[in-house]
Amino acid sequence: MGNNEKRNTFKGSLGFVLAAAGSAVGLGNIWRFPYLATKDGGGMFLAVYLILALTFGFTLLMAETAVGRKTKQSPLTAYGALNKKWRHLGILACIIPAMILPYYCAIGGWVLKYLLGYVTLNGGAAAQDGYFNTFISGTAEPIVMTLIFLAAVIFVVIRGVNKGIESFSKILMPILLVLVIVIAVFSITLDHTDNGVTRTGMEGLAIYLIPDFSGFTLEKFMTVLIDAMGQLFFSLSVAMGIMITYGSYVRDDANLNSSVNQIEIFDTAVAFLAGVMVIPAVYVFSGKEGMSASGPGLMFVSLPKVFDKMGTVGEIIGALFFAMVFFAALTSAISIMEAVVSSLMDKFGFGRTKSAVIVSAVTAVLAVIVCLGYNALYFEVTLPNGSTAQILDIMDYLSNNILMPIVAIGTCILIGWAVKPETVIDEVEKTGTKMGRKGLFTVMIKFLAPVMLIVLLLRSLGVF
Repeated sequence: MGNNEKRNTFKGSLGFVLAAAGSAVGLGNIWRFPYLATKDGGGMFLAVYLILALTFGFTLLMAETAVGRKTKQSPLTAYGALNKKWRHLGILACIIPAMILPYYCAIGGWVLKYLLGYVTLNGGAAAQDGYFNTFISGTAEPIVMTLIFLAAVIFVVIRGVNKGIESFSKILMPILLVLVIVIAVFSITLDHTDNGVTRTGMEGLAIYLIPDFSGFTLEKFMTVLIDAMGQLFFSLSVAMGIMITYGSYVRDDANLNSSVNQIEIFDTAVAFLAGVMVIPAVYVFSGKEGMSASGPGLMFVSLPKVFDKMGTVGEIIGALFFAMVFFAALTSAISIMEAVVSSLMDKFGFGRTKSAVIVSAVTAVLAVIVCLGYNALYFEVTLPNGSTAQILDIMDYLSNNILMPIVAIGTCILIGWAVKPETVIDEVEKTGTKMGRKGLFTVMIKFLAPVMLIVLLLRSLGVF
């Protein structure tokens, strides 16, 4: 109890909202959301995503944040604090961020490499064929960039909740939002003539926004539904211990209902704007066929070619874009490390610096192994979902596609049936503010969310 009483807290709701939004706004919003929106019928995907954000996403986000504040514990110990029989779920919830952090730092190193390239006005090199593969398959440079990125994450986490996470979130998140808006506005003003055909950013925006019902079937709708659910599930930072950790730093007199609503809005807005940034620009310079890329291929191969076709202004836009991506990756990595550091502090009573050093040392070793996975340790395996994978892909698949749905299913059963939804509802309403969507939360946490998550898990396992 003494540890709980001394626990640091966010000074205000704004700090919590920006920190949580910073965690949610990561690489998945930027390199996966635009691709899925294009693939799944534009406006149709957006509509399904928005509905799920207000129901499915809200439920998981509220549950984890409330559990964190109620227990004043990080994921490793919070589940056991609610119900001793469920303490093993906390172990899984702590393994997830510990597994994600090394490869997230490796990708952060890739972003840093490109940011430095554009800042030094050498962005044209990034547009050359083979540039990305040559870089990641190198021995020394990817490791150096990864460790620099990791050092930046360590610096913020060691400074603590207020001087580190909260202070940096208040600086980085407004900058990130401004950059997203500026690039999005620029993207829709573009036009380019190729082989006598002129394409405009507004045409690309229309592809993004207007629903495409061609070939619409029930099977296609189910694909859209599962894609949107998967994207939302991963982009909100649920089932990876982060929201429980950040929730444990929220003051007891804070309006939890309002804060969760603001996080939903912020994350959904940035995800939407990511599409506005990327889709019109790629369409203008590469046509519809260029809009099929996602993941690293979109960010590190397709977009540099787009920036290169813009001429001199492309160097500036490229620098702004990768600065924005760097901030997004940094805020997400900070939250991932904090979930593990906080867990060691709560479970073993370690100080923050000692916990951060332990986590950083293990992360550094694993991150180096991830980097070597593209050269000295390269191999390929086929995953159950049919994709070809290396070390990074395997870690991503196990954490995101297997463990996260399992932890989310466990959370739904724990809250919905073991300790009852009233545990969360009472925590939200203890400040005197009524919890919005209370009935929806109860139905979702008990019935709908577990079924949806099981479907998502089975799809990841290649069952259908």
